[in-house]
Amino acid sequence: MKGTAEHLISNLLPSEGPGGLWDSVKKAAFVIGSGILFLAAFGNSLTWHLQRFWGASGDFWQNLWTKLYLAFEGHDAALFYLGTMLIPTVAFWASNGLLLLVDITGKPSFITRYRIQVDKNNPVDPAKLRHAVRTVIFNQVFISGPMVVVCYHLTSWRGDPCGPELPTFHWALTELAIFSILEEVMFYYSHRLFHQPGLYKHFHKQHHEWTAPIGVVSIYAHPLEHVISNTLPVVIGPVILGSHLSTTTLWYCLALVSTTISHCGYHLPFLPSPEFHDFHHLRFNQCFGVFGVLDRLHGTDTKFRQTKQYERHTLLTSFTPLMESIPDSPKKGQ
Repeated sequence: MKGTAEHLISNLLPSEGPGGLWDSVKKAAFVIGSGILFLAAFGNSLTWHLQRFWGASGDFWQNLWTKLYLAFEGHDAALFYLGTMLIPTVAFWASNGLLLLVDITGKPSFITRYRIQVDKNNPVDPAKLRHAVRTVIFNQVFISGPMVVVCYHLTSWRGDPCGPELPTFHWALTELAIFSILEEVMFYYSHRLFHQPGLYKHFHKQHHEWTAPIGVVSIYAHPLEHVISNTLPVVIGPVILGSHLSTTTLWYCLALVSTTISHCGYHLPFLPSPEFHDFHHLRFNQCFGVFGVLDRLHGTDTKFRQTKQYERHTLLTSFTPLMESIPDSPKKGQ
């Protein structure tokens, strides 16, 4: 058993030597530490304009929260579940509902022009889609639901997640930054662990049935993977910080919409680029993280950085699809 564990760890992390494990750890500590120092040093100036907006609208949001708080007075658990179950679920299915309409019908053509893998899911296989949707609903109801219940009790021990006062703007922004760092670290290493042959075969292979992903398959996964790699990296931050329900709800919604975009299969104008994670589904052994920071440090994006997909991995600020402005290289013989 000990030998098996050591084998998994040795495969998961780079070997010693130049660019090895210790070097990668030092680089990761430097980058993450620098990010924290940057946030602390420049937080006031970077958020000054946003703070002005919050100062003008803060009373509005506080009044809304107060009304909601009084309506649920004495029923904190119900209020917490409303914010952490119902609202993120609506955000997930609202965004995916629009994408599914395009995936199923192939219309409107304005959207399909931005498909990353142009020869795939045109239209999506109905039987395969139905199976994926059933799995996603199962994961949301029977995996995510109970985990949120546990999160409520753990967060309640840390403080009052449904308190009458909203967090300050600066603290909410700081929390979101910490949540993002924790998610990047936990998702990268757990995701990479699930790519070890034994774990991949029995658990993660299910998610990679979709070599050309669509939005809804962002949480199409084996239940064990959904717990460890999908849900835990997202919920751990608010639990550790004892976050207010408002911040937690916003974070859950952002995480679900973000992973939907990463899997959607369309590089749409003015939205974050999904090229990074789409390439992971295409090639399997590249691009394991969320932001790509740890992939760069561990060298698990080297092949990606040699491709046209990497050139297209940018914010699209025009209405010309990047497949047209940065086309694939001609195949040999053409």
